[in-house]
Amino acid sequence: MLNNTLNEQIFQSFPKLSGERLLYRAFEKKDAADFFSIRSNNKVMQYMDMPPLSSAEEAVNSILENQQLYLEKKGISWAIVEKASNCLVGYFSFWKLHRHHARAEIGFALKPEYWGKGYMKETMDCLLLFAFNDLNIHSIEANINPLNQRSENLLVQVGFKKEGYFRENFWFNGAFHDSIIYSLLEKDL
Repeated sequence: MLNNTLNEQIFQSFPKLSGERLLYRAFEKKDAADFFSIRSNNKVMQYMDMPPLSSAEEAVNSILENQQLYLEKKGISWAIVEKASNCLVGYFSFWKLHRHHARAEIGFALKPEYWGKGYMKETMDCLLLFAFNDLNIHSIEANINPLNQRSENLLVQVGFKKEGYFRENFWFNGAFHDSIIYSLLEKDL
């Protein structure tokens, strides 16, 4: 029998997870400089279709907003930390939880110097299993800019399927942009 009830116990204590080379933990205020370096980097933000952060204060506010989403049981955002260096290298979020539909939308990014090392694949492998096995998510959505070939390749590699291509459905920076929606169902793993 299908179940559309999320595991609310996840919101009692932040789920700290671990992969082979990476640790996934809650964001802290001390992460603001690293978070700012990610969300203000032109390479990272090129296909995000949102304005880059313009100050360390905005980074702190974003971290506080993510912490609040967790407290309100509306999302979970992990800081991705490289175990060997203990450096924050990126983030991964289930930032839209649709409880009734047991569906979540993901967002993720890495510092460019960590691209091509398999870190986001390792992250996806760990956190997608967590979503299906522990959080009781049924489906996961990713909304990407069609020009973001790196993200699209990653999504396909971990099993996501293309659900739709939306033409000029998103307004950003004075222009309409296309979007591609990918999804992963629990049974796809």
